[in-house]
Amino acid sequence: MPHGMAHPTGRRHDTGVSDVRLESSPDGLDQTRRVVATAVAAHRGERGPLLAILHDVVAELGHVPDGVVADLAEQLNLSRAEVHGVVSFYKDLRTAPPGHVVVQLCRGEACQSVGAENLVERVAEALGVTPEATRDDGAVTLDEVFCLGNCALGPSGRLDGRLHGRLTADRVVALAERALAERALAERARQGAS
Repeated sequence: MPHGMAHPTGRRHDTGVSDVRLESSPDGLDQTRRVVATAVAAHRGERGPLLAILHDVVAELGHVPDGVVADLAEQLNLSRAEVHGVVSFYKDLRTAPPGHVVVQLCRGEACQSVGAENLVERVAEALGVTPEATRDDGAVTLDEVFCLGNCALGPSGRLDGRLHGRLTADRVVALAERALAERALAERARQGAS
């Protein structure tokens, strides 16, 4: 069947990646479209590139913005439901921007046995954020994850991608506050340089 021709079931038959259109948009999606175009181009010709493309989008933008599902569905000859299904299945493919600092606390069995449930509750209270959410000021996101592979050092967590073991609520809060202070300092330095 020629590229893009509809299959009798309504699905497009071709598995190739079509070109990304970088049109100007009144709602400021040009950066998103460029990121998506770069990710699609990087995985052109790969079999089943959707997950790799989505990971690239999240690595660059921090989340999968509105409109990306429809764009990728069209470009990859998939249904919107298929793309949405992948985005909604994988926890790391968030659809809203994360906080400036992302705290992930393990809730796996080994960490649970050494106090992870209490740790999550205490950290949530101390940081003023509910689990699986971002604080109203956008500063902190608190996620629960299931096994970071650091079971011998539980309770474990990750703060902005860096793994930590034998965590206490005080230590998590101190790490988060230090990360926020470093970010604020870097932002002031950046603004001062411009």
